[in-house]
Amino acid sequence: MALADTFGRPLRDLRISVTDRCNFRCVYCMPKEVFGRGYRFMDRKELLTFEEIERLTRAFVSVGVEKIRITGGEPLLRRDLERLVERLATIDALDLTLTTNGALLPQKAQALADAGLKRITVSLDSLDDTTFRAMNDVDFPVARVLDGIDAAAAAGLPVKVNAVVKRGQNDGELVDLARHFRGTGHTLRFIEFMDVGATNGWRLDDVVPAAEIVSTIDAVFPLEPVEAAYRGEVARRWRYRDGAGEIGVIASVTQPFCGDCTRARISAEGRLYTCLFAAAGHDLRALVRSEADDSQLGQAISAVWNRRTDRYSELRTKGTEALPKVEMSYIGG
Repeated sequence: MALADTFGRPLRDLRISVTDRCNFRCVYCMPKEVFGRGYRFMDRKELLTFEEIERLTRAFVSVGVEKIRITGGEPLLRRDLERLVERLATIDALDLTLTTNGALLPQKAQALADAGLKRITVSLDSLDDTTFRAMNDVDFPVARVLDGIDAAAAAGLPVKVNAVVKRGQNDGELVDLARHFRGTGHTLRFIEFMDVGATNGWRLDDVVPAAEIVSTIDAVFPLEPVEAAYRGEVARRWRYRDGAGEIGVIASVTQPFCGDCTRARISAEGRLYTCLFAAAGHDLRALVRSEADDSQLGQAISAVWNRRTDRYSELRTKGTEALPKVEMSYIGG
């Protein structure tokens, strides 16, 4: 029988954080006032090794996982990351992708493609340099992220671009972003500002609903809906009626998709989280570093998933805002 949780949701997608560090301090993820000087990041010995990540990945594949996304923090800060990509790329029929802020992509894109990466997602919240520098809060220029996107495309990697939309900060740039990426072959996805973790100052008033995002772009570049490609697809897809590509919207706040969520997450030190909004994880590192065999690893993963009851976004209320939640920088988006 296929692995399923208490709501019948299969385990198909695994997001693996390879570091808790990042070279940006985006205000909705790693605000500088929290993750500044004095914050303790993990020691190297606490991180899963590439060999341990490969072993865990194979265990997850044995219970049904088909897609791996490498995340962080900023995954390209992990030294020799292409070596990990090369190891995971040997696992048959695995959809292997990575999410990055793009800062180091010009130097890394070709090596990642050569190692066997299938696709890449780049976070880019604004094309306006002033706004972008303010949102990443380390004064990093937008042009260098665009260079990274170009480098990925030149290396043959299909590119998706993710933009988190926050009211009063970059919501006036929806059409500009759409215009820039129309016709490029890159898929632009807009993400509602989410209440992940406890440090980003989330307020419902800051959320720009997906319906508003779609209507704003549709008024300039007419859109039509696209059917989901598979169960559990996070983004609702829309294509331009003139054939210039498509956009996606990820509406965790206003249009929750918990009912079809097939994603699990591994933190950089090997804790399994069954929801982006979880408060606690399950220690797999201790098991990997013990004498447990591969069968026992698979059984441990199955036991956690079989008990899964998560549906935070469907239950979100004023009362849930103050609940303890793991930070997004710790387990990836």
